Amino acid sequence: MSEPKAPTPAPGDTYKGWLFKWTNYIKGYQRRWFVLSNGLLSYYRTQAEMGHTCRGTINLATANIAVEDSCNFVISNGGTQTYHLKASSEVERQRWITALELAKAKAFRMQAESDDSGDESTPPAAGQGGGARNSEVQSTLRTLGSKVEDLSTCNDLIAKHGSALQRSLSELEGVRLGGETSEKIRQVTERATLFRITSNAMINACRDFLALAQAHSKRWQKALQAEREQRVRLEETLEQLAKQHNHLERAFRGATVLPPSQSNPAIDSKGSVPGKGDASDEDEENEFFDACEDVQEFITVPADPKYHRSGSNVSGISSEMGMDDGTTSLDEQSMASNPESPQSQEVVPVRKRRTRIPDKPNYSLNLWSIMKNCIGKELSKIPMPVNFNEPLSMLQRLSEDLEYYELLDRGAKCQSSLEQMCYVAAFTVSSYSTTVHRTGKPFNPLLGETFELDRLQESGYRSLCEQVSHHPPAAAHHAISERGWTLRQEIALASKFRGKYLSIMPLGSIHCIFEKSNNHYTWKKVTTTVHNIIVGKLWIDQSGEIDIVNHRTGDRCHLKFAPYSYFSRDVARKVTGVVTDKDGKAHYVLSGTWDEKMECSRVMQSSRGGENGADGRQKTVYQTLKAKELWRKTPLPEGAENMYYFSTLALTLNEPEEGVAPTDSRKRPDQRLMEQGRWEEANAEKQRLEEKQRTARREREREANRSANPEEGKEPADGAEEVEIATEPSETTDKSGHQDSYKAMWFDRCVDPMTGEPTHIYRGGYWETKEQGNWDSCPDIF
Repeated sequence: MSEPKAPTPAPGDTYKGWLFKWTNYIKGYQRRWFVLSNGLLSYYRTQAEMGHTCRGTINLATANIAVEDSCNFVISNGGTQTYHLKASSEVERQRWITALELAKAKAFRMQAESDDSGDESTPPAAGQGGGARNSEVQSTLRTLGSKVEDLSTCNDLIAKHGSALQRSLSELEGVRLGGETSEKIRQVTERATLFRITSNAMINACRDFLALAQAHSKRWQKALQAEREQRVRLEETLEQLAKQHNHLERAFRGATVLPPSQSNPAIDSKGSVPGKGDASDEDEENEFFDACEDVQEFITVPADPKYHRSGSNVSGISSEMGMDDGTTSLDEQSMASNPESPQSQEVVPVRKRRTRIPDKPNYSLNLWSIMKNCIGKELSKIPMPVNFNEPLSMLQRLSEDLEYYELLDRGAKCQSSLEQMCYVAAFTVSSYSTTVHRTGKPFNPLLGETFELDRLQESGYRSLCEQVSHHPPAAAHHAISERGWTLRQEIALASKFRGKYLSIMPLGSIHCIFEKSNNHYTWKKVTTTVHNIIVGKLWIDQSGEIDIVNHRTGDRCHLKFAPYSYFSRDVARKVTGVVTDKDGKAHYVLSGTWDEKMECSRVMQSSRGGENGADGRQKTVYQTLKAKELWRKTPLPEGAENMYYFSTLALTLNEPEEGVAPTDSRKRPDQRLMEQGRWEEANAEKQRLEEKQRTARREREREANRSANPEEGKEPADGAEEVEIATEPSETTDKSGHQDSYKAMWFDRCVDPMTGEPTHIYRGGYWETKEQGNWDSCPDIF
């Protein structure tokens, strides 16, 4: 850099300079002006911005500073802020590390002193034991403080004498041999002796400090643990008191609330809807929870007993309840309204499906050796070995959305569109239940690859998936059931790799149409995040919001997938939602988790703003009937941990089947070899298939160019093909990124009449072709 090197600062001094900060995969590292002052590290685009625009600040008191290599280092405060920085040289990086560590120590010390000063006003523990312990701690702190001052003094002396020694050595280099040589050498010797004496004093002070710290560390740890346990007990006690106070306050205001022992399970259970909506959460003392945690937009309370005694007071819903006590589940209502219940038409499977696959081999692989070369690249274009995969393709994973198809069967029998919306919402959530332990990456389908799932005789439905685009990867899916529903979707994946985690954002809409009522529902998927990509155990989280819309009636369901937080008291993987009509009136409240179950509570009455705390936020309070279970996850088969955590349906997806198309995922050789445990052969076969796909892609591009420019369709000169192979030019794409040079076999590209988005819709003909056994038109992709 052209800027002069700043000297290593003393503790507490301001330190400024240029560093390179990682921004994103497109721009990479960008030069930024960093300022370290008062324990805060801030950065600006230029020095001129210091007076008006700060681009970001991180508090070093709680930050972790890690060195990656000779010039790179990382500063993180636990997840919300992480700076990947690079210095111009190793010396410059070391200067910054020294300055940051000194500033961090000082900031931490100041924070501790602030906490101690706040604790001084706290009454001491009862008895003389508490006073003696406090006196001992204060004495120890004073001793440690004096040692720290000794260390600081020695540090200043070392810096002073070291600088003098360096100047003497520089002068010695420029001295010619002669009479003054001996004098200069004598000066250097004296300064070196002073430096050695000071260094020895520094070392002795450090040794004393370390011995003292080790002697007291165990005692401090025990005291800290006792304080933490006491704090947890106090928090639990305060929470219970706040809840009791909340119930008493509502009773005083005249609200109809049941006693806590009889309260709605939707409030008291782990998977409750209110969660952080209780009065205890309105206390200002709860600021120690994760700052990123969202506050619930509504809370629920048990409904007035009059609604249980009679449904006549609720306009428009009395005929739907059917029972005096309001305990009839939605499932029972649906069966009562439609005599064709699942029990009366239970179909015995005509084929016994497999229940096991070969156990997963224990192959070790250094993930970082592969992922470090992926920084800055588009993740969908990086060839990955099968060691990170599971023996299923993305098309088969997409078909797993039908794991709990019974929810749509029940929804098809509902007389009320609002009830039907509840089942559609539960089906939406259930599609994520298979992902909780599935950290393996599915195979990227080849362009033109298909997968059929024919469960017509066993379950009354069948579906077809086809990979309709390769860059960006996109798959079209069409499922139809004899029970009166159709499901179709086109999902394209966008991903962000941030080193520690990988975010996968599905793009595209999902459609569900019911024949009897002609209700047409649409929604989109939430973001999937894979954590601990580099270090630690992989785990998956789903987060975001889903709006399910009934385009015929205007009904809506807003689902919220809460991101996992270490500091949250709520149950992990929580999902909440509200079903409203076209006028915005709430009829059902949904609650549960995306990996276990979903419940539904009928809304009897709602009010705004009556149960606010000091924060001033208005929340909707719903009085609801007893919650009814809509969906519960089926337990995994025995030994699932050795079979990639596959569900019962997933174990059957790659089972060989006669009569399927030659492009079906079951016939993919690398996937089959991996399932059999022959991973080395699978890797070789995977590379062969990918190269074959690249060759076919280049051939399509040449054919498209010849058709567009007949006069330019000559063979390339020597070496031209090699250049094309190396650069791999992208295919002609439209605004949505889909390929123009490839036409899907079973799906037509069009504009969705409901959403206005470009999509692929099943054109028909696949199942007829299967009956005829005529697959001559299918491409050779394997």
